[in-house]
Amino acid sequence: MPTGSMLQVFVTEVYRIDLTGTSVASLLTKLTAACRRVAIEDTAGQAWSKANTYQGYTSYGSILDLGTVDPAFVELKTLVEDQAHIYGHLLELDLGGKAPEVCNMWINILEPGGAHSGHNHPLNAFSGTLYLETPPGSGDLDLEDPRQPLLMHAPMRKPNAEKFRKTFVSVKPKRGTLLLWESWLRHQVGVNTGVSPRLSISFNLNI
Repeated sequence: MPTGSMLQVFVTEVYRIDLTGTSVASLLTKLTAACRRVAIEDTAGQAWSKANTYQGYTSYGSILDLGTVDPAFVELKTLVEDQAHIYGHLLELDLGGKAPEVCNMWINILEPGGAHSGHNHPLNAFSGTLYLETPPGSGDLDLEDPRQPLLMHAPMRKPNAEKFRKTFVSVKPKRGTLLLWESWLRHQVGVNTGVSPRLSISFNLNI
């Protein structure tokens, strides 16, 4: 029987760079200390996290500009914007001569037992996370096939299917991992089944 070929279309691409061992590795240490200090001092963030049943601490609802509380976050903003510019180039996006700019950034300390259900980041161009502490079992980043709501009666994928064909793809970050994706991509944070919190900084960018 004749056999056709596969035409791959509408690819979803996520950008990853591991910063440990690079020229900016010292920034990771500064950011870790800054995040720990802010988490202790930010009583408004503690209250917001409790009110919104966030298992741990996040500055999402309390600090509009982390750059005002520690210069390490200003350094991170520049780094993220530079990496987002590279990502946009690799995606062959027409940015109209403009550069991606961080519009918000927040700290996440996810305690054991905590998770973050599936969501995306509306009204943004790019989103991402820098991981500072990833103890064993502290949860992967799960990326969802954006066609999922449209699949209707599509059969399940085989367990050993190619990664680009899977409905969910798990990314296991480590200290210094920086991930960027287009903000329409739904994602979730797996349950922290370990014994220590996971520390990360998330952000959104617009053009």
